[in-house]
Amino acid sequence: MQPIDIVILSNGPGEVATWVRPVVKALRAELRDDRASLRISVVLSHCPHATGKEADIVASYPEVDRVQSAQHFFPFLLWGKTADNWDWRKQGIVIFLGGDQFYTLAIGKRLGYRTLVYAEWDARWYRWIDRFAIMKAEVMTKIPPQYHHKFTVVGDLIADIVQEINTKPTICKGGSRTAPTANTLIGLLPGSKPAKLAQGVPLCLAIAEKIHARQPEVNFIIPVAPTLELETLANYANPQFNPVIDLIGGVSGKLILAGDRSPSSFLLTSGGTKIKLITQFPAYQFLVQCQLCLTTVGANTAELGSLGIPMIVLLPTQQLDAMRAWNGIPGMLSNLPGVGTLFASTINWLILRQKRLFAWPNIWAKKQIVPEVVGQITADTIAAMVLDLLASPERLIAMHNLLLQVRGRSGASQKLACIIRQKLLTNLDEI
Repeated sequence: MQPIDIVILSNGPGEVATWVRPVVKALRAELRDDRASLRISVVLSHCPHATGKEADIVASYPEVDRVQSAQHFFPFLLWGKTADNWDWRKQGIVIFLGGDQFYTLAIGKRLGYRTLVYAEWDARWYRWIDRFAIMKAEVMTKIPPQYHHKFTVVGDLIADIVQEINTKPTICKGGSRTAPTANTLIGLLPGSKPAKLAQGVPLCLAIAEKIHARQPEVNFIIPVAPTLELETLANYANPQFNPVIDLIGGVSGKLILAGDRSPSSFLLTSGGTKIKLITQFPAYQFLVQCQLCLTTVGANTAELGSLGIPMIVLLPTQQLDAMRAWNGIPGMLSNLPGVGTLFASTINWLILRQKRLFAWPNIWAKKQIVPEVVGQITADTIAAMVLDLLASPERLIAMHNLLLQVRGRSGASQKLACIIRQKLLTNLDEI
């Protein structure tokens, strides 16, 4: 085999941890660990959720030979020049694992390499991209039939991370409990954007207090988004900085930083409930210990669904302009300076009237398999739902099984590597 370059394009912390890591492991296992014949390079592009540590994380993967940080991406995209003047082999392939799929096409053309895109929801530029590895067959529904030969269903890359953790959600380890115990853990995922945090943090604190008052043995965690400082998170629990607290439960909290007496930082609510803060990212090894998670809408629901973790999805409407993450024109209008709040409120009011599904597992299944609670949500209502589910582990197990059914096939990284091996080790020009 002639020397080959594999160029992986990625961007944010989630993609680096849950897509790049299993894929580079699979590539080395499926192809070969001979660096003279197979070189793996990772090029990062800009991401609004980036922590700035993505390049260091990728560099720590022993399977990767070289990595370029996002700050040098556009000179590479526009002029083909890397910060360290990388050389390029005659043959290679560009793999999309995060960012903009167009980058894959542009860089593949510039380098003269074949292209492969891993697509979760949408496959773009299918006329010119050489191959697609897709999470689910539904991705092909919008693709003209004459291009279907380019597509292979490989499954969910996040599922490979679950296998690497080598554990299952705690609710599935037994399931005979009829009441919460000291090992009962609830994950609270209030979001990462300011508008969501303003409602999500005080709502989660209020719910935790209600549950703790009735079942003090229950424990709570918040996996902190990598873009969020602990002090910033704590501000959303402080009425001096967040007036929404009075609209949602009236429960505040203060940050207790890790010290000699406490190995972990936590939020302490005004009623004395302790909520442990998880700063490790991704926090999957902690989340799989949860019997149940409370989460806002968004990518969190996809990750929890892929992990098979039962959840209740919360969309409070006390502040109707909080949701500004819609795609396309609605998202652009909602984020316009000055008038964005008005557009967001109007768009959200119209969307909520449609009675549509918001959680990704429900969208995949085309029915509600995890509860979605929309409206003027109260802590009492959600706490009662949580305690009812915890007292009925068979319902949590059923939810877990349904989530696994809709998340897609496992072994995605190995299947993706097989697609590459079959082409690279025979005739690259036939991909």
